[in-house]
Amino acid sequence: MKTGRRLEKPLFEVRNSRVHGHGVFALRRIRKGTSVVEYLGDRVSHDEANSRYEDKDPRDGHTFLFTVDAKTVIDAGIEGNEARFINHGCDPNCQAVDIGKRIFIEALRTIQPGEELAYDYGIGRDDDDPPDVDLIYACRCGAQDCRGSMLEARKKKSPRKKKSPGKRKSPRKKAKSKRKAVRKRLR
Repeated sequence: MKTGRRLEKPLFEVRNSRVHGHGVFALRRIRKGTSVVEYLGDRVSHDEANSRYEDKDPRDGHTFLFTVDAKTVIDAGIEGNEARFINHGCDPNCQAVDIGKRIFIEALRTIQPGEELAYDYGIGRDDDDPPDVDLIYACRCGAQDCRGSMLEARKKKSPRKKKSPGKRKSPRKKAKSKRKAVRKRLR
């Protein structure tokens, strides 16, 4: 007896990745805007997440933790699903979207069968990070514009304000005005 429903092929599968360990690969075309999978795992406080991994080697950049907000972290190492195997990419085809404190991985563009899914982890930087933190969280995505790290991009130093290209002083007048300024400070 036919039911009229055909079984759809799954969207993705987990298998070995050239980027890192396991990865998630499209089994069929995934259209832009498609919610691919929810990032699941044990929902805990930041303190609990830190205590769970306090014995972890600080040089090990491998993590299944996903920060939801200032109070909540998803630990996909416990009760997690396939979403934990989606690797970081500097030129990602997916993004993480927070909908009511639930995290969904959504396609940023149409993804073709066989393509590995990736999103930018954008792991935050801390003032007390070790000097080699970018090596610890090294990126292996292979993108043309790879920033070399799974950490958020370093903030660029704001450029010094340039003087407006108004009237230029001759070098002699510049030196004279500098001397005046120095004299004023000495008084």
